[in-house]
Amino acid sequence: MEISPKIENLPERHVAFVSFTGNYIANSKVFENLFDKLCGWAGPKGLLKPDVIMLSSYQDDPKITPLEELTVDVCMTAPEDVEVSGEVRKKILPGGQYAVANVELDGPQEYGLAWEAVVGWSMQNNLQIDIARPSYEIYKNSPKEHPQGNHILDICLSIKSV
Repeated sequence: MEISPKIENLPERHVAFVSFTGNYIANSKVFENLFDKLCGWAGPKGLLKPDVIMLSSYQDDPKITPLEELTVDVCMTAPEDVEVSGEVRKKILPGGQYAVANVELDGPQEYGLAWEAVVGWSMQNNLQIDIARPSYEIYKNSPKEHPQGNHILDICLSIKSV
């Protein structure tokens, strides 16, 4: 997989989110359920505006953390003072330096390869992953609305300052 990440300083983001713990790898059902929960909460509140950023935040490394202990947070940017309830919580995703790669994937089965490519590129360029901050994906489209069902996103790998 050909990728060409760029090192970018990303801002901190206030987000509302729902979490899942378990093996989410290439499991589109997990993500669909999380997005349905989050959007089902946000829609009636009028929070699904055109400038909202949808993303998934990852704190664990699937090569280290047992698959059944992996956690993913499906997030959307939200006002700092948003009131959350039930399964919906809020947090601040920290800003900082990230290796950012814009990718277009044929489906969920390609996410792992794309992440491996970004991590490989970072290692080749002597960049150190910052495990103190989450890495995340910023979604640029809804695959349901793409003619071929492709996923367009930015992979944002947290790196230590260079």
